[in-house]
Amino acid sequence: MHRRARSQEAKLRRAEDLLEAAGTLAARLGGVRHVTLAAVTEAAGLHPSAVRRYFASKEELLLELAERGWGQWCDTLTARLAGARGLTPPETAAAVGTTLASLPLFCDLLTHVPLSLEGEVDIERARRYKTRSFAAYDTIVDTLTATGAMTAEQVHDLIAAALGMTANLWQLSHPTPTLARLYAQEPRWAHAALDFEDRLVRLLQATAVGLASAGGPSL
Repeated sequence: MHRRARSQEAKLRRAEDLLEAAGTLAARLGGVRHVTLAAVTEAAGLHPSAVRRYFASKEELLLELAERGWGQWCDTLTARLAGARGLTPPETAAAVGTTLASLPLFCDLLTHVPLSLEGEVDIERARRYKTRSFAAYDTIVDTLTATGAMTAEQVHDLIAAALGMTANLWQLSHPTPTLARLYAQEPRWAHAALDFEDRLVRLLQATAVGLASAGGPSL
């Protein structure tokens, strides 16, 4: 029994090593799209074949990071708004935008989850991701509704806008080396390499003001 416990602890530690390596590589290489299982296992100090003992695929590994990202965003947002009351719609939007921007890996993964990650794992792994991400989502909605002047329906719409904007703007503001060279050659196109956090917060504040002024539930 004691030996089995140590074995399980070692397995969990190796899985954590792989996840940490994937996050580090994504930051160093310019995004999760450049991360490969071979590079992850090498960075974690494991044999290339060992990763299959912990994650069935690269998609499953990255989906685990996305799942954790939801928890991190939830924790970051609730900590920031602890004790807050009566936030205006722009203040609520700023809290959403700045806390998202503080989690660059999660911002990057928001693009990939619906495109390739959650649809490329088995149904039980997809179910676990949905269950945990929606639990975090519900807590975020409750927190924003309790601390601000926006209704729950308006908060749902604000978060939907935030997720979509984040997924798109993050990629635009972190161009590939090829696009970075192109923008240097064609400065008139460089507006695509925009400042991520400032633009995200401005757009979310405008969205929040519009939602609040419209009033009532979303259609």
